[in-house]
Amino acid sequence: MLEDRLLILRFKRGSGDALERIYEKYRLYLLKIAAGLSYDVSAGEDVVHDVFVRFSQSADTLKVGGSLKAYLRTCVVNGVRNKIRNEKVRSYVEISEAGPIVSDQNGADQWVVLKEESAKLHEALGQIPFEQREVVVLHLHGDMKFREIAKLQAASTKTIQSRYRYGLDKLRSILNCEVQK
Repeated sequence: MLEDRLLILRFKRGSGDALERIYEKYRLYLLKIAAGLSYDVSAGEDVVHDVFVRFSQSADTLKVGGSLKAYLRTCVVNGVRNKIRNEKVRSYVEISEAGPIVSDQNGADQWVVLKEESAKLHEALGQIPFEQREVVVLHLHGDMKFREIAKLQAASTKTIQSRYRYGLDKLRSILNCEVQK
């Protein structure tokens, strides 16, 4: 948090290094959220890059009241929502159209297992309604509390908890059916 405050201060004074550090610090975190919500890694990358372009242009007017991480996360979530709204992207995309979210930090032997599991989970996420997917991704990947998601979605905490529970139930159902095949 202190590092973020110093980075923001340096960024507002024109430091390109500070902007680069902010980008490197939060890029993967934001990409996981954007790709999970949009169900498309390329679209997620576009949203994250757009957010950072707007962020880099806002040095003079930038006012981050709380956490920089939360601020950027909110920008990414809103960016995904806007992209979906503007492009009228359907909430279900075939797995052949979108690649899975994977990490390149594992050994070769773990890569195959992780890639397969990630693809199955990614496909299952694409089959649940966007509102539920958004809550599941923000809670699990975004480390957000239900009350934070409720504020972001302008819904009650109980509604968010229900969406999370229903989303997990649907994911279990989809994944269990796939295991039985």
